[in-house]
Amino acid sequence: MKIKIATRQSELAMYQANFVANEIKKSIKDVEVELIPMTSEGDQTNKPLHEIGGKGLFISTLESALESNKVDIAVHSLKDVPARLDPKFKIINVFKRESPSDLLLSKDGKSFSDFLENATIGTSGPRRKAQINYLRPDIKTIPVRGNIATRINKLNEGYFDGLVVAKAAINRLGLQQNSYEFSIDEMLPAASQGHIATECLSSNKEIIETLESIGDSKELILANAERSFVASMDGGCLSPIAILCQNFNDEIKVTGKVLSYKGDKLIYKKMNSSFKDIDKDIISFADEFILEGAKSLISE
Repeated sequence: MKIKIATRQSELAMYQANFVANEIKKSIKDVEVELIPMTSEGDQTNKPLHEIGGKGLFISTLESALESNKVDIAVHSLKDVPARLDPKFKIINVFKRESPSDLLLSKDGKSFSDFLENATIGTSGPRRKAQINYLRPDIKTIPVRGNIATRINKLNEGYFDGLVVAKAAINRLGLQQNSYEFSIDEMLPAASQGHIATECLSSNKEIIETLESIGDSKELILANAERSFVASMDGGCLSPIAILCQNFNDEIKVTGKVLSYKGDKLIYKKMNSSFKDIDKDIISFADEFILEGAKSLISE
């Protein structure tokens, strides 16, 4: 059996695709795996994501390859996949989560509170920008695009004083950078940050049956719950919505934040759930946010 994997061409995307390829080869006998690197629409422009259609552009080329049967599966950072997935596609599995945390890189690795008044921080998303503005309205955030190496080069060249990136990306690429790790209270992550996912056509029963046992079933439940929270508020990859479901001995601790884009307003809640109840509990949790005006908050 041969499985063709669509992936973006960045160093991080190739790492993730190779990781999945190795997991497939470890689990399935006599399988051949081929990576098909592609350039997505999102990779071809440096414009801010909100001007070009959001992070969904990073997966559209890969999904087109699935539809035309050029590939069997696509590998993504799950946080880049829209919370409401087109029914023609299916997330087959996710794998053990890397750290969901965000890092603040700087030349000396100082803490967030030690940044000088009116310092500048590069960040590529409204979720991070809103949380920074909520904690430190004096700090100026600067939009930054490009792969991890490009963004770090801009930091080193002095475009800004600090740079926020996902810890998972730094860990996966084995990069050594002076950094401060935000606490969960300071900087709650995006839904499924740190999760690698595989996607296929919903109609491709053979590939689903072949691969559905690979990965981590509990992580998939947690990832789906986080995505459900975002979808319940009609949010997207570029909404200032943050959610984290953590497994502690089969007790799920859920933390959620919804902010205004300016970061001047915040709804922040926590709850406990279980793997048995999380599907319904996460909807009730989202409803609490909605009753307090979350939908209008993310449109401000």
